[in-house]
Amino acid sequence: MRINFGIFNEIGNSLKQNKLRTALTGFSIAWGIFMLIVLLAAGNGLKNGVNSNFANQSVNKVNIWAWRTSLPYKGYPENRRIILDNTDSMLLANSFAEIGKVVPTYDAGYRTYSNGKKSRDASISAVTTDYFEIENVSLSNGRLFNYLDYKEGRKVAIIPAKEAKYLFPQETTSVGKYINIDGIMFLVVGEYATNRNSWRSSVYIPYSTAKAIYSNTNEIEELYCTINGLDTKEANDEFSKTLRQRLNAKKTVHPDDRRAIGIWNQLQNYLQTQQMFGAISTFIWIIGIGTLIAGIVGVSNIMLITVRERTKEFGIRKAIGAKPSSITRLIVVESLIVTGMFGYIGMFLGILLSEGVNKVLSGVGNSEFSVFENATVDFGIVLAATAVLMIAGILAGYFPARKAAKIKPIEALRYE
Repeated sequence: MRINFGIFNEIGNSLKQNKLRTALTGFSIAWGIFMLIVLLAAGNGLKNGVNSNFANQSVNKVNIWAWRTSLPYKGYPENRRIILDNTDSMLLANSFAEIGKVVPTYDAGYRTYSNGKKSRDASISAVTTDYFEIENVSLSNGRLFNYLDYKEGRKVAIIPAKEAKYLFPQETTSVGKYINIDGIMFLVVGEYATNRNSWRSSVYIPYSTAKAIYSNTNEIEELYCTINGLDTKEANDEFSKTLRQRLNAKKTVHPDDRRAIGIWNQLQNYLQTQQMFGAISTFIWIIGIGTLIAGIVGVSNIMLITVRERTKEFGIRKAIGAKPSSITRLIVVESLIVTGMFGYIGMFLGILLSEGVNKVLSGVGNSEFSVFENATVDFGIVLAATAVLMIAGILAGYFPARKAAKIKPIEALRYE
C-alpha cells in the first residue's frame, strides 16, 4: 500500500512541476471526448426530432390531390380544374400491385361545432375507418365508425379529446352526447388524442354522411394510399412517375403537367431522410474519432517528452537498485491517471451540456414541426469511448516506459 501511495506522490509532484504541459495534455484529452459526446448527442437529437414528425403517420403513405392544369392539352385550355372521383379510387386499387388500401377523404370546410353556449372551430373531415389506421389516429374513448354508420349515413362524429373536455366539462366523456354542426345534431361516438404537431384540430364524420349533407357528388378531396414492397428511393421514384402518368392520361392532362395532379410520397421522403441521417451519422463519427485520435496522439507525444526529460532520473533510480518494472509502472500509471482524469472531465461536461440542451428544447413543446428531440447519447457509447481513450493512454505510456527501463544506468547518466 505504501508503494502505491509513493507512486501517487511522485506522479503528483511530476504533474505539479509541469503544470502547463499537464494542462495542455489534459485539454486535448477532455476536448476529444467532449466533442465526441456533443456531436453524437446533436446528431441523435436531430434524427429523433425529425423522425418524431413521422411517428404519428404511416410511413408507407401516398397522398393524391387534384388542382388545375399548367399546360394546354388536346384542345383543353391551361388552368382547367381537375376533379378526383370514385373512379380514380378504383383505378388505384385495381391497377397497381404496390397499392394496398385506398382511402378517399372529403373536406367539408372549417366550421363551428357546439354544445349549448360552448363552441369550437374545427375542420370537418369526412373519412372512412381505414383513414384512422393510415394516419395513426388513436382513440382515447369510444369507437371508430362501423359498417352501419356508412351504409345508413348516420350523423355520428369523432372529436378531439381536449375539445371534449371543454364542451362537456361536467362529464367524464363526450361519448353518447350530441354536438351541433351547422344546425345538425351529431352523436359523438369517439374521442381521439390529438397530435402535438397538429396545427389545427379536426372533427371526423363518416364519408357517406358528409357527401349526402355537403356535396351530393362523387367528387373526392384527397386520396390516401398505402404502398408495399417499395424499399428504395429509385423504386418509389418510378412508382410516383407511373402513378402520375396513369392519372394524367385518365384526366386528359399533358404528360409533363405536374401541377394538375399532386402526389406526396411519404415513404420516398422518409427513405431520403434516413439516407441523409446515415451520412450525417458517419460524418459525426469520423469527426469524433478524429478528435479522439488527436487527443491520443497528444498523450503519446507528451509521454515521449516526459520520458526523455526524466532519462537521467531513471538512470539514477536504476543505479541505486530500482527495478525496470518499477520505472515502467511509474510512467504507465502517470499516463493512466492523466488520461482517466481528464477523460472523465470531458465526459462529464459533454453529458452535462447535452442533457442541459435536451432539457431546454424539451420545454419548448407544442411546435408544429420538431427539429430536436431527446438530444442525448447512449451512455454505453460514452463509456466505451472513455475506455478506449484510457487504453490508448496506457499504451502511450507503456512503450516509452519500456524503452526507458531498458536503458543502462551509465548511458542514462550521460544523457543530456
